[in-house]
Amino acid sequence: MSDEIGILPCQAIAALGQSGAIATERPFDADQIQPASLDLRLGSVAWRIRASFLPGPEASVAERAEPLILHRVPLDEGAVLETGCVYLVPLMERLDLPDGVAAFANPKSSTGRLDIFTRVIADRSRAFDRVGEGYRGPLYLEIAPRTFPVLVRAGSRLSQIRFRRGEVRLSDADLTARHSREPILSGGEAVFSDGVTVSVDLAGEAFGGVIGYRARRHTGVVDVDRKAACRIADFWDPIPTPDNGRIILEPDAFYILASREAVAVPPDTAAEMVPFDPLVGEFRVHYAGSSIPVSAMRAPAASARAPFWKCARARCPSSWNTARRSAG
Repeated sequence: MSDEIGILPCQAIAALGQSGAIATERPFDADQIQPASLDLRLGSVAWRIRASFLPGPEASVAERAEPLILHRVPLDEGAVLETGCVYLVPLMERLDLPDGVAAFANPKSSTGRLDIFTRVIADRSRAFDRVGEGYRGPLYLEIAPRTFPVLVRAGSRLSQIRFRRGEVRLSDADLTARHSREPILSGGEAVFSDGVTVSVDLAGEAFGGVIGYRARRHTGVVDVDRKAACRIADFWDPIPTPDNGRIILEPDAFYILASREAVAVPPDTAAEMVPFDPLVGEFRVHYAGSSIPVSAMRAPAASARAPFWKCARARCPSSWNTARRSAG
């Protein structure tokens, strides 16, 4: 493997699998390796646990989890994970990373659009979704469905992991210079502040007068492995363009809102989401939205340009319950 700095592309991830640095219970799925990431697959059992936790530097995840387990749920034939519950699932993939290579994980965008809260945990870790250089051991996924009950099974893919060597984030100055040569954003003002900032589109012109969707309460089960299998109207209520240029977000409701800007990820970079900045309001955005720090990648992947759909769960006191045009 090359010692170049950056996010490892698909061919390097495949090489990690061939060398044993990524070990699996069964061979990779045909589409499991993405241009700059690897999808992670659920193992054969889910543990319903009392609370979220981190193992800390002195213990394994299994050791810390044992006193927290309420019951075990087999996944080989599929099982429904209920809203309001926390589950821990050993993943099919385990790591034996080379020196100098670290990894970081995040939920897949489809997971975010279903409001499934997920975090990867490694043995002796002090932080979620972070795997240190040279880590050797298993991986686990914490799962907490927030809006819809979901049907999962062994092999379901809710999270993804990227591998990196060295510091990879581009500075705001780097992003500004790159944007001047090859636009990263279109349709709105380019704002670079610890990444690329996108805003909510309250005009709705691009989507026939719909600015987004609000999740319905008391829905049926969503099978995470079946694509385009559910009627949108059974799970979502459309939000029309507001007459006064603002919308009221209901506390604890889950929304998907379109961005005003279209985002282009250059072919020699990768992008990741960062947590929404609470200084701009009491408003939680996750997975498929918020600021995007663009990171250097060692080999080209397909270029992408599309509007972002920002997933948000409103946690709004009365002074912050209005989303205005171009609010981040």
